[in-house]
Amino acid sequence: MNPHIPPEQSLIEYPCRFPIKVMGANVEGYVAAMVSVVRAFDPDFDEATVEHRPSKAGNYLGLTLTVYVTSREQLDEVYRTLTTHPMVKVVL
Repeated sequence: MNPHIPPEQSLIEYPCRFPIKVMGANVEGYVAAMVSVVRAFDPDFDEATVEHRPSKAGNYLGLTLTVYVTSREQLDEVYRTLTTHPMVKVVL
């Protein structure tokens, strides 16, 4: 992501609810860990809104976390935090 995109050229209007897809191993504590990360940026995040998609063999779990973000900087930081989490394989 290019942090130097002027606000008038951004395709995203802030504040907004932004869906982030996260893939990780389907292990105990994974969903709770992702919810905890997101709540650090969106304290009102509702865990009931998390969409779950297990892989065909069930070894991985894809999550869609729709996060309320107020700026490009905040969205970038959510992505950075998720991508560096040890339980996360991919963030889209």
